[in-house]
Amino acid sequence: MMNKILIINTGGTFNKSYNTKNGMLEIDKNATALKALAKKWLCALEIVNIIDKDSLEMTNQDRLELLGTISQAKHKHIIVVHGTDTMDVTATYLNEAELDKCIVLTGAMMPYSIDPVEATANLASAFGYLQALNKNGVYISMNGRLDIYSKVKKDRTKGYFTL
Repeated sequence: MMNKILIINTGGTFNKSYNTKNGMLEIDKNATALKALAKKWLCALEIVNIIDKDSLEMTNQDRLELLGTISQAKHKHIIVVHGTDTMDVTATYLNEAELDKCIVLTGAMMPYSIDPVEATANLASAFGYLQALNKNGVYISMNGRLDIYSKVKKDRTKGYFTL
């Protein structure tokens, strides 16, 4: 039986789109990419949109808001769409809270709006990984690397995540 999954969208590159008026990549505060993907999947996904920031701009107050959202959620299985630059900081923060939930953080190195393949693959991997996990904890699913949060790291020289 499939677990009911909550997706908490915090922003990050996954959600960026090109603003033709100012030439900048900006966070889409409507979660358009996630809604488009969820519409095509054959399961009900609940999406909650909070924070709406690049992860380099996230503060401890933002992480506290994320923790509160997770703590108050009735769901035991949660995907957090997060920017890649401080995903590890947030994962450590959530792990220290010792939540009785299974949480997988994911994101994208390239915005969904520019190239949907990587973002879609990362979200789909997080979704599948969450279905297979049999114990609570905080995990990261990026670039085909899926494991406990402390083992999956962003390799800035290679431009992707490694184990």
